[in-house]
Amino acid sequence: MPTHFTSTENLLSIKELFAHVSQALEAKNTLISWFGRRSAGDELSGVIVTAVLLTTEGLQVRRAHVPTGQSYPSLTAQFPAAQIFERELWEQTGLRPEGHPWLKPVRFEAERQQHMDDYPFFKVRGAEVHEVGVGPIHAGVIEPGHFRFMCHGEQVQHLEIQLGYQHRAVEALLLQKPPQRLSPVVESIVGDSVLAYSWTFNAALESLANRPVAPATQASRAIGLELERVAMHLATLTGLATDIAYLQPAGTYQRLRTAIINASQRVCGNRFGKGWIRPGAAAPIGEALRADLLNTLRAFLPDLQQVNALVTTSRSTQARFKGVGSVPLRAAQDIGLTGVVARASGMASDLRYALPDGLYAAHPPQLITQATGDCWARARQRMQEIETSTQWLIDRLANPALDLADTPAPFAPGGLPANWPLAPNAQVVSLVEGVRGPVMVALETDASGQLLHAKVQDPSLANWFGLAFALRKQQISDFPICNKSFDLSYCGNDL
Repeated sequence: MPTHFTSTENLLSIKELFAHVSQALEAKNTLISWFGRRSAGDELSGVIVTAVLLTTEGLQVRRAHVPTGQSYPSLTAQFPAAQIFERELWEQTGLRPEGHPWLKPVRFEAERQQHMDDYPFFKVRGAEVHEVGVGPIHAGVIEPGHFRFMCHGEQVQHLEIQLGYQHRAVEALLLQKPPQRLSPVVESIVGDSVLAYSWTFNAALESLANRPVAPATQASRAIGLELERVAMHLATLTGLATDIAYLQPAGTYQRLRTAIINASQRVCGNRFGKGWIRPGAAAPIGEALRADLLNTLRAFLPDLQQVNALVTTSRSTQARFKGVGSVPLRAAQDIGLTGVVARASGMASDLRYALPDGLYAAHPPQLITQATGDCWARARQRMQEIETSTQWLIDRLANPALDLADTPAPFAPGGLPANWPLAPNAQVVSLVEGVRGPVMVALETDASGQLLHAKVQDPSLANWFGLAFALRKQQISDFPICNKSFDLSYCGNDL
């Protein structure tokens, strides 16, 4: 998948970077990320800020140095999609975006960690207005998160979502071991997006080491990523059907998901794809495995189409999902939604098309969007993406010209490089379109070629505010299906 490699020598001023990013956003380009780190070693004191933009020419990375004590004018006032990035940058480095309308902690890192009770919730006042707090402790195995509903009667006027209860220090962990040995850590960042994170990280590492991988390796990774997409969309549909007590499709979606993750286990030894990807390597798919996957997917597709038809023709399902939790196209663009929920609101947002590489460049999957941006659209989007990915997988696996076996095996003797020298004073930004949207890993090296900084970004970071927006003017009882239709990652936020 695509990576962008850049030297760190030519730094702009923050004024120049702000002007460049503003101009790009005014031209309807996309801000993928806005992050930074404190200066290190013999660098001038301050903060190094990186902007990652998706333009019509491709991925663009620009950097700036901000001296200690300086601030910069907030992008958020003019471009609301920047709000979460600026908040995260402020929390991690202290660099203040002047004029930010919503400057609140994202994860309660460092000295803020013991002050979660001081979170400044937005208040709604008036007759018959009341607040309902849900979490952070939930039933079952749900991860911690607090949802504060401001209601007038049963109608939600405003929802504020407070996360940050898991302090895992993922980015710091990535600097504590040789990067060639970090794949098991990366695979555990978000447990339902193992392939997306593993591919993103290893593509960045391979780029820094100038070690391009074989076409068969790229192809094997794409097969694994699409299986992951199918499996996790099925998990979401299982939850949506369960939340409206439609148990027949819930059981069927769960059964079908089991067939897919069991197929992944037969390829790499793990149902969630752990071990499929390592530096320079991917699980080989020989003829026996290829035939096995083809048989599984060909048997899977008719059952999927049948259960999808059952759900979409159900009047009770339509009544429960249609018009609920709507995020119109303009709001989705302003908020900066990304990935599957953005496509459900009509945004053609998919890196497999915007930045195609390898198998995706040669055989792009069909781009699908919906128009209404409601729970119905998000459910339909996932159904159609499953069908599209399944057919794409069948077509690729049935093509005898596609080599999936001529790739180094992840755990073959000598398969892990003991010492890949990395380019010094360099930064690489790597992106993969995971099940929820763009997964990003940015790695930066120092003068000796050692990792200096690691940045990880999950698509959920930008999409949580979209969930809050979707609840406005909805009944509070609609929250479970809205929440599941977004199906965001708590741990993807609480890095």
